[in-house]
Amino acid sequence: MRTITQIVASRDWTLDVTFADGSRRIYDVKPLLNTGAFEDLKDINLFLQVRNGGYFVEWPTGADLSADTLCLAGMAA
Repeated sequence: MRTITQIVASRDWTLDVTFADGSRRIYDVKPLLNTGAFEDLKDINLFLQVRNGGYFVEWPTGADLSADTLCLAGMAA
């Protein structure tokens, strides 16, 4: 199971994710911003409040993404 050691949100709605194995991925959240749980994250101030849950990341709005999603769908950094 993948573990997230660091997450950095950028003002362009991307996440720079570092995993326990040392790999990094850049995940673009923009394509999700017009879907249910992620719509509130159009507010950049909310988006920047992402929290590292270890096996997932989450926002105060309740939206979340798994470590596997971030790794498999993210681009190599």
